[in-house]
Amino acid sequence: MLFFVANAQKNPRQKLNQVFDVKNKNVLITAQRGDWRNTPENSVQSLVNCITKGFDICEFDLKKTKDGQLIIMHDNKIDRSTNGKGKPEDYTLEDIRKFKLLSGTGHPTVHVIPTFEEMLLAAKDKIIIDIDRGYEHYADVMPLLIKHTMVEQTIYNIYGLPYDSLLAKHGSIPAALTLQLIINPKNPEIEKIINSYKNHKQTIVQIIFESDTAAIISKIPTLKKRYAIWFNGLWPEQNGGHDDDRAVEENRPNETWGWLVKHGADIIQTDRPKELLDYLRRKKVHQ
Repeated sequence: MLFFVANAQKNPRQKLNQVFDVKNKNVLITAQRGDWRNTPENSVQSLVNCITKGFDICEFDLKKTKDGQLIIMHDNKIDRSTNGKGKPEDYTLEDIRKFKLLSGTGHPTVHVIPTFEEMLLAAKDKIIIDIDRGYEHYADVMPLLIKHTMVEQTIYNIYGLPYDSLLAKHGSIPAALTLQLIINPKNPEIEKIINSYKNHKQTIVQIIFESDTAAIISKIPTLKKRYAIWFNGLWPEQNGGHDDDRAVEENRPNETWGWLVKHGADIIQTDRPKELLDYLRRKKVHQ
């Protein structure tokens, strides 16, 4: 119990800034789509659970309704996660809120699809948010982040675009906004793209690799001198087999999460946040 109190004293802005310290030994946990094993994915409750349980970051994706409202939804259709059917853009916000989010067993719950602003209000000053698939809505997102003074507790994912492309489109990027560059390690322009972010201090590089002998692994020590490093524990094709299920179901956390920590993880995204948190605390790399 004392550990949770001590951890709560570090606010999300401090936690996020810490990963850019080259001497950082603390590893943050990202819960993909919130605490989805215990409540509907991408619900407000899934984010609240993350806060209560001491996870550092909640990841989610954005879609737009027919009337231009930002909502939290991973899929291009609402069929899998709600008792409705169709695309988010088929419905106005009022109409889409009539559907219920489904539980893990496929049953309707009391939870509805949240708006982006509702998630911001629930997260404010409590947890880092990671906007994964949502860059296309940047022009609508930023005014809301500024309105709620949440730029400094937000990670915004960018898929493979050079930094110059962002500047050309938006004119400027707030220095306090943390950008996460997600790159295909097979892209021959990978080093050029990564280097284009060298003047944006708050940059995370997400490393994805099918094999743990991939060339990008050897470059991590150099990358860490300038960027924070994010690994995914989600699925074996993203981490060379050092994945969540192997850690939990085969009881091999040292060979999976431990391997990611050893190879420079500042942040690990996971579908097993409770188990990963327990592991990192035992290893004294989560405070």
